[in-house]
Amino acid sequence: MSDRSLPGHYVRTKKLFPEYLAALDALGEAARKAGPLDDKTLHLVQLTASAALRSEGAVHSHARRALEAGATPQEIRHALIGVTSTIGFPNVTAALSWIEDVFRRGGRAPRRLKI
Repeated sequence: MSDRSLPGHYVRTKKLFPEYLAALDALGEAARKAGPLDDKTLHLVQLTASAALRSEGAVHSHARRALEAGATPQEIRHALIGVTSTIGFPNVTAALSWIEDVFRRGGRAPRRLKI
């Protein structure tokens, strides 16, 4: 994935703290390889955790990455709806609005910061 397709704040942080981001990327890779779940499923899990934290940027990121891993918009919506009783309706509806940002942009997260 090129830096051009990544959110501005991520690219800026990567330039300021390259070793930190390399370690974070290595942690993510190790977690992906630690078990039997495929990338699509892992991103759906991470998406719902991001919704629980009400982290708009992480919801954008995992929705985009779930799409790249083969998830459909309907699967992404369903993953969020499925955790309503766990994380609450307000968190789910907020996350549903954020994933629509990604869908409207053809799978790209909004770029808010200039670098």
